[in-house]
Amino acid sequence: MITVFLPCRAGSERVPDKNTKSFAGLEGGLLKIKLNQILKINLVDKIILSTNDPRVMEIALNISDRIVIDVRSEELSLSSTSTDDLVKYIPSIIAEGHVLWTHTTSPFLTNDIYNEAIKIYLENLEIGIHDSLMTVNKLQTFLWDKNGSFNYDRKIEKWPRTQTIQELYEINSGIFINSIENYAKFQDRIASNPYLMNTKGHASFDIDWPEDFELAEMIYKKLNSN
Repeated sequence: MITVFLPCRAGSERVPDKNTKSFAGLEGGLLKIKLNQILKINLVDKIILSTNDPRVMEIALNISDRIVIDVRSEELSLSSTSTDDLVKYIPSIIAEGHVLWTHTTSPFLTNDIYNEAIKIYLENLEIGIHDSLMTVNKLQTFLWDKNGSFNYDRKIEKWPRTQTIQELYEINSGIFINSIENYAKFQDRIASNPYLMNTKGHASFDIDWPEDFELAEMIYKKLNSN
């Protein structure tokens, strides 16, 4: 059993009302886009929308009766609430199967990409290689910290070809898949050996700041202009 968990608390600070404000001229915004994507995933059995926002509830209830509303407590909906605390909450509302945790802020993750992620996750479980999955952006470029380069050695070569640089991965928070047993065991959205699914192009986009929101609107309008 695959359950989608979509958290949408009220009170976003960096982008006010980012879940529900008009996006690229679409009323219902990022929430409506995400719910319509999720509803098309043919490998999903249940959709749980966890929120304390009445506007989020109103939009969701007007989209589909397949969406289960989890009215989250204010204590778990504060800007100061730790994601770790929300992770610990999951087993109290999902009793069995596997959890696909996603966000409205990844508007270019299509239902096909979600289906692909679920298939990869289940195949890896079957052969016993990876026990969970998360989406990432592969970074293979010149990365420094305050002490200098850390993913290549400038004593060997100051400007190597980027293809030869050590690959690193940025978690883009688009998809996390893990079993509910592992949620209880590790108290985490991933387990001990997650599969790193590299999302490419627009699919890797995550909206975090107002500038991201504006850029995503332009991309969305361009992709849907026809």
